[in-house]
Amino acid sequence: MDNGTNTSFCRHLKSAALKNPSDLAVAVQKSQFGKLYYDEINFKTLNEKSDAVAYALNAYGIKKGMKAVLMVTPSIDFFALTFALFKAGIIPILVDPGMGIKNLKQCFIESKPDAFIGIPKAHIARKLFSWGDKSVKHVLTVGGNKFFTRMTGQMTLARLLEKHTVPKPYPIEMLADDDMAAILFTSGSTGVPKGVVYSHKMFEAQIFALKNDYKIESGERDLATFPLFSLFGPALGMASIVPDMDASKPITANPKYIFAAIEKYQCSNLFANPALIEILGQAGKEQTHKLPSLKRVISAGAPATLSSITTFSHMLNDNVEVLNSYGATESLPLTKIGSKTLLATQNITDSGGGICVGKPVLDVEVAIIKITEENICDWQEVIENDLLMPANKIGEIVVKGPMVSQAYYERISATNAAKIQDKAHVRHRMGDLGYLDQLGQLWMCGRKAHRVETLEQTFFSIPCERIFNTHALVKRTALVAITHKNSTKPLLCIELNKGVKISEFELFSQLTDIGKNFAQTKGISDFLIHPSFPVDIRHNAKIFREKLAIWAQKKFNPGD
Repeated sequence: MDNGTNTSFCRHLKSAALKNPSDLAVAVQKSQFGKLYYDEINFKTLNEKSDAVAYALNAYGIKKGMKAVLMVTPSIDFFALTFALFKAGIIPILVDPGMGIKNLKQCFIESKPDAFIGIPKAHIARKLFSWGDKSVKHVLTVGGNKFFTRMTGQMTLARLLEKHTVPKPYPIEMLADDDMAAILFTSGSTGVPKGVVYSHKMFEAQIFALKNDYKIESGERDLATFPLFSLFGPALGMASIVPDMDASKPITANPKYIFAAIEKYQCSNLFANPALIEILGQAGKEQTHKLPSLKRVISAGAPATLSSITTFSHMLNDNVEVLNSYGATESLPLTKIGSKTLLATQNITDSGGGICVGKPVLDVEVAIIKITEENICDWQEVIENDLLMPANKIGEIVVKGPMVSQAYYERISATNAAKIQDKAHVRHRMGDLGYLDQLGQLWMCGRKAHRVETLEQTFFSIPCERIFNTHALVKRTALVAITHKNSTKPLLCIELNKGVKISEFELFSQLTDIGKNFAQTKGISDFLIHPSFPVDIRHNAKIFREKLAIWAQKKFNPGD
């Protein structure tokens, strides 16, 4: 990995433009009246366009050190704008529109953007909900028709480029390793969204991991279903093929469009979250579809179910695996595991052993510490207080590596709660529970906040839920804590498969019998059937257990 003191994510695009100028950099799929077409741009043109955009932004008053919210759908303009912001040393603020109106407004209050760059729909929402009204001084519209621009009087990217075209390379602003280069907000699916401070050093570490651990090479073509990951394509010398889908709601994607894009460009790589893996797998099964060009599939964001991986894998060549990655916005990727190794662990998972997420990628160190809600300022405290856990003992997952973020933006208390100083490095407390086995593999046991502690024992969400999920009629379960007679007890919420008919008495008796067979679930004897779990939009896998806990408390004790 490059350990230079000054760097920029954009240097990789510039390098690709020099080495392979005419190679495809980005193709964006669009659909109209049922027909598909594609906007394409090569490395040379993308590099030049981002140079032009950087000059235009500066002329418009958006300059180095300023912060700019970017709410632009995946498009060639999105790529040109993002690389332009990085080149100019302007800090892009990337938010997930799926996090909800209230959370989005809070993100803008905290990050205090100087500029707002978005599609017309984003600008309408900005005005309607007063996003960034106290800090935004520069507004720029991307796309939209002439009526919208006349009505609002806003400057568009197209007009800005017409007025301020500088036909020469832009001098890339090189930043120190730990300087703030971007702010990426967490999705808020497990709490209030927080702005993660990204540096170019973190981006460099992610690029290094993709090259070294995932073996991605220049010249490949990636079907990119997540905007941030799609930016790594041009940085790796790989073409990013963007399908026509709502990236914030992957469960609404049309599998036919995705299959068509993969086949047209003979994509070798696919990045898809677990929800999309399941949707594509089912579509492939129904259509007996094959994807022979793929030589690598990367899944991240939430644990994929073993059944969905098995179904999806039928479309792949025998030697191709789904590589499951563990990490978070604060630090990604951390570990990886191939689907063949993962599927071999199914019996352990079904017996309450947690989900295996593999071994750490190069330069990442994973440790397990005793569960505590206390802040830990320095790693020496862990050593001196004997907080390190041995193999096969569940505790909180703590990570160290070059892709690990140093802080949250304007969130001192959250930073103090999640970060541990270790000499020149910062370790990050993942907020996840798990253990390392004798082989150094990491096993996930759920969120720390989702454990249920009683006087008798501690119940962990993933181990308990996976045991009960083995019941043939159960789609998924969620462990929550309820209060009964002034004591905490575990309760299991159940979502059944569609069309299932069974009496509660019979089902609950069967589940109780299953639970008695395992130490992890012996104390669980209370169950409730829920019609449809509240889940996050992006992954359709992260269950909002906090909402379920409130519902379960009311159902179990109606008088409370």
